[in-house]
Amino acid sequence: MRPVHRVFVTGATGFVGRAVIQALRGEGYVVRCLVRRGSEPSLRGVGAIERVEGDVLAPQLLDEGMAGCGAVVHLVGIIREHIATNTTFYRVHVQGTVNVVAAAAAAGVRRYVHMSALGAREGAPSRYHRTKWAAEEVVRACGLPWTIFRPSVIYGRGDGFVSPLARLVRRLPVVPLVGGGRLQPVAVEQVAQAVTRALALPAAVKQTYEVGGPDVVTLGELVDLIGRALGRRRVLKLYVPAAVARVATRVLQAVPYFPLTPDHLRMLEEDNVVCDPAPFPGAFGLAPLPLATGLRRLLG
Repeated sequence: MRPVHRVFVTGATGFVGRAVIQALRGEGYVVRCLVRRGSEPSLRGVGAIERVEGDVLAPQLLDEGMAGCGAVVHLVGIIREHIATNTTFYRVHVQGTVNVVAAAAAAGVRRYVHMSALGAREGAPSRYHRTKWAAEEVVRACGLPWTIFRPSVIYGRGDGFVSPLARLVRRLPVVPLVGGGRLQPVAVEQVAQAVTRALALPAAVKQTYEVGGPDVVTLGELVDLIGRALGRRRVLKLYVPAAVARVATRVLQAVPYFPLTPDHLRMLEEDNVVCDPAPFPGAFGLAPLPLATGLRRLLG
């Protein structure tokens, strides 16, 4: 008999959350999803799951929703703040984690898996990474059997980074690029499988895994690989100078649908790579998926 039967998932309506749900169900877990009011359509078609209405910033609803669950997978995160609604990195990443950890402890869960981000560290240039680090500190200080994942860019159907780049490659004669950092993209299916397998893996308790694919690329190299996956022989690129990009993001960040903020730019300017990519797939029995192969599957 499985030590954990029912898994409580936050962030279930997101891109990674939907993949994690499918992986959990594939391993026979009963999945209970925390769903904010109005986001239910995002779970259409994911299969048989339990849904409870709530929010990581509403502790009472967490307590009620988590009852009877043996494990928690906490995936909630935002990549952009919305000050008008008080949706800030600190409230969602840090206070949300405080609330989820407290509810998990009260419910007596036996496993807790936390999604952080590669680059999370004290004193990081971006608020996103600083608050992700603060959330990790909350997890490490709790008494639960925890596992932390720190992924680089995660790609797959519906992602918020590679798929938008692919749209630019399809539609524009010249693709504008900003930032000089390197990336180590990883397929969402591999992340979801690792999260699922961690629940039943005693060796993963109190471990932090840096997560990346086998290939390290610059943004320009990533765009070239996307172009090849789309059947384009050559993609023309325009590298926007850092000073121009900084001014543009400061001026235009409040414009609806403008894709970048100063915080995004800070992250794009630094490397987001794993020093040694081998421990992640090795720990969870995964075969590394070359980026070119993953992009062909996604875009071909």
